[in-house]
Amino acid sequence: MSEVKLAAESRTEFGKGAARRIRRDNKVPVVLYGHGTEPKHLTLPGHDLLLALRTPNVLIALEIEGAGSELAIPKSVVRDPIKGFLEHVDLLLVKRGEKVTVEIPVHAEGELAPGGNLLEHVLNALPVEAEATHIPESVTVSVEGLEAGAAILAKDITLPKGSTLAVEDDTVVLQVLAAQAEEESAEDEEPAGEEVAEA
Repeated sequence: MSEVKLAAESRTEFGKGAARRIRRDNKVPVVLYGHGTEPKHLTLPGHDLLLALRTPNVLIALEIEGAGSELAIPKSVVRDPIKGFLEHVDLLLVKRGEKVTVEIPVHAEGELAPGGNLLEHVLNALPVEAEATHIPESVTVSVEGLEAGAAILAKDITLPKGSTLAVEDDTVVLQVLAAQAEEESAEDEEPAGEEVAEA
């Protein structure tokens, strides 16, 4: 798992005006919390943080000005809905060797059995417990040859070493849906269309 070092500055100004000024300087307001400590209000370099957050559950090594270093993982990321820039990020304080519960992306590979069936991601991300410094980036599941009605449960997924499931074993993660349902609904709609044409 990748570890990214970022230089952090403590911030003493709060509110919308202060947050706008921080973002104008290409920085992002951040709150670091966890381990029963008082939340730390920081600013991080916007571009570097944006690049770091491209990796799910990235481990961030914060070098806090005048306060030493801390390890953290992203807990909540707020982006501007239109422009996509980072508005605010919450980071969770972690320690080496500590177990944390995170969600890791599920990737499917392989071709379903012939017949135009559809693969549904019931869960896009799988909750797992892993050591904070060894969080897997993702899990890959083979769907090769699966027929309609088939499902892959959480317990069927091979997890990376050191990770355990943080959901029930029988939680459905992926399932294969039959394609006929869409064709049938299209046929049902046709007569209504013909009646309108006659009228």
